[in-house]
Amino acid sequence: MEQIEQILSFMVEIEKLKNVLRKTRPVGLDRFENSAEHSWHVCISALMLKDYANQAIDIDRVIRMLLIHDLGEIDAGDTIVYASDNKETHAKEAAGIKRILGLLPDNKGQEYIELWDEFEAGETAESQYAKAIDRVPPLLHNLHGKGLSWKENKVPKGKVFALNSKRISKGSQALWKTMEKRLNQAVETGILK
Repeated sequence: MEQIEQILSFMVEIEKLKNVLRKTRPVGLDRFENSAEHSWHVCISALMLKDYANQAIDIDRVIRMLLIHDLGEIDAGDTIVYASDNKETHAKEAAGIKRILGLLPDNKGQEYIELWDEFEAGETAESQYAKAIDRVPPLLHNLHGKGLSWKENKVPKGKVFALNSKRISKGSQALWKTMEKRLNQAVETGILK
């Protein structure tokens, strides 16, 4: 029973992810997305796009990575991916991950800490695919929201292309080709400058 109590405490703690606001707005909404919504969205996206991964992947492992990859934001908050220096934020997220997953009984959180580390390193087929998918919803939000986040944060097209090309193509060349086409259309229409 003690273990169940610890898991319930963990479940209450991760509710705080719903209060971490991101820098983009969900398609058609006038409010900012929260990190819990983002986690759900990337998991569904990963499942639907799994056949386009560059390599064979274990989709269950990818989804577990994506479900926990932003939990550290409970302590660190969200930082726009285009910020030039995220080292301090990364350290806060790592500490947050250890604290939050440390709430689980019998060192069960260690498995998920290792998944988080794997995601961050981006060296396995699963982590490369997960990192690729993690980039897609924010791009879609901007593409369908007239580039609001890019404009508000003064993100130039060069940064958008460079960062996303690298991360998405590493996990899915096919997905990058499609997103690159959409980004080029955004440049043509003036959404991305």
